Amino acid sequence: MQGKVKILIVDDSMTIRQAIEKNLKEFQLEVVGTAGDGKTALELFKNEDPDVVTLDITMPELDGITVLEEMMKMKRDVKVMVITALKDKATGLRAIQLGAKSYLVKPFTSEKLKTAFSRMMGLN
Repeated sequence: MQGKVKILIVDDSMTIRQAIEKNLKEFQLEVVGTAGDGKTALELFKNEDPDVVTLDITMPELDGITVLEEMMKMKRDVKVMVITALKDKATGLRAIQLGAKSYLVKPFTSEKLKTAFSRMMGLN
């Protein structure tokens, strides 16, 4: 991939969005947008064409599973990391079946986020 990898960070919690951005700084990503709800996430996705998305499941407007389905229709090769407080295995499995490349449960440590992100990006 040429240049910086473009990332879109989607979570209804501003604190989580900031934590993700801060913890992934070392990966030299270009943050092309952050969204607090599913509708805004899809608008940014269409306009910014990110390579990578971190995606919450429980959000206002549209839930993360619906957003993931729409993103996959638009750009099949986007790398989506689902980051959610939902601990049920069915939701994680559904996200992976729909095309998510990684699944991380909140609360996460800085180390867990970086490790999962590296693995998803094929860096380790």
